[in-house]
Amino acid sequence: MSVYDRLRELDITLPPVAVPAAAYLPFVRTGNLIFVSGHIARKDGKVWAGQLGGEIQTEEGKAAARAIAIDLLGTLQAATGDLDQIVRIVKVMSLVNSRPDFTEQHLVTNGASELLAKVFGDRGAHARSAFGVAQIPLGACVEIELIAEVA
Repeated sequence: MSVYDRLRELDITLPPVAVPAAAYLPFVRTGNLIFVSGHIARKDGKVWAGQLGGEIQTEEGKAAARAIAIDLLGTLQAATGDLDQIVRIVKVMSLVNSRPDFTEQHLVTNGASELLAKVFGDRGAHARSAFGVAQIPLGACVEIELIAEVA
């Protein structure tokens, strides 16, 4: 089954690549690797702001991470022209805007990791880091970047 068939099954429409908010590129390809810049959580077209362990709890953070994964897929689509060319999602790094006593960054990040596994199957299994941070640009609750290998 193609990636696009899975996206249709999941009722996911990929967004266009977002215009960078600062001095960076949305992605860089070197050899067979694509490095996708960090994407922040957005909800209804606006920054999904807040801190985990404060006004946002784990399940909502997980939904934010899933939404970011969809945006990352839109950027990968722009980078490759064909998501079926993705050989593997190599690495995901997640920054979770967290209160000091919040310790479920890994569960928040599962929102992205689980979606990538559904979309790419075994090719979506990846190495990962999930960090709690004091703040993310624009007050976003989560920011995620990834590295993918292409054919």
